[in-house]
Amino acid sequence: MSMETIDLDAYFSRIEYGGDTQADLATLQALHYQHVTHIPFENLNPFLGIPVRLDPAALQAKLTGSRRGGYCYEQNLLFSHVLRALGYEVTGLAARVRWELPADKRLPRTHMLLGVELNDRFYIADTGFGALTTTKPLLLEPLTLQDTSHERVRLLRDREEFILQAELRNEWKALYQFELVEHYQEDYELTSWYLSNHPDSRFVNNLIVSLPAEGCRYTLNNNQFSVYHGTGDVERRRLSEPSEVEEVLAGVFGIDVPDCDRMRQKLAGLLDLAA
Repeated sequence: MSMETIDLDAYFSRIEYGGDTQADLATLQALHYQHVTHIPFENLNPFLGIPVRLDPAALQAKLTGSRRGGYCYEQNLLFSHVLRALGYEVTGLAARVRWELPADKRLPRTHMLLGVELNDRFYIADTGFGALTTTKPLLLEPLTLQDTSHERVRLLRDREEFILQAELRNEWKALYQFELVEHYQEDYELTSWYLSNHPDSRFVNNLIVSLPAEGCRYTLNNNQFSVYHGTGDVERRRLSEPSEVEEVLAGVFGIDVPDCDRMRQKLAGLLDLAA
């Protein structure tokens, strides 16, 4: 995507960014934080049976032209287009999710993240890992403890792979593992289609929404709304009516539901199962 085909002003307006646009570390950090705190992670399209499109025009229309978010491919592809338009050197990467899995269980590489080379140093940028999306780019330096505005994180080296961990309640938890092998639009199209269409995909069968904010993280898993505070305290509320879910989507996450009738049908089914 070239500078002529992306509306940077619309993107900056969407994430409420008015700072410098020089391709340096400070700008990268600021854009990353503004992006993840303004464009929610959400899977409404797969959940409602609406196709997920990854072409630049569709990404821009959905994530910056309307009150919507997306999952990792949408979030990180959009961010990669913005960074390239500003002059950054960006590499598309892919990861195996490790979150809440036994150490011996191996999943396919279904998560997208970015590598950014800057001043002879390499950073990992990821604006789309759901409830534990990092709020800043990470220096690719194994064993170095890196503070973010939320959790402290670190990278471990495992032969040719790196493992990203987050410190949660004084315990290190693996989020995902990745190699520095470049992936392309065609790779992401294939895995995105699988995740947004396979009948067993968690994105097809569950409503998953999250957004980091100052001092906390908001999450919505089906009808369970949670607020994770930086202090370690957690507030949980079980929503009992489709209208309550819609109110949280609009009021907390700033999302316009694209198909309200279909949404109410799906939510009614989820609430029946929960009951």
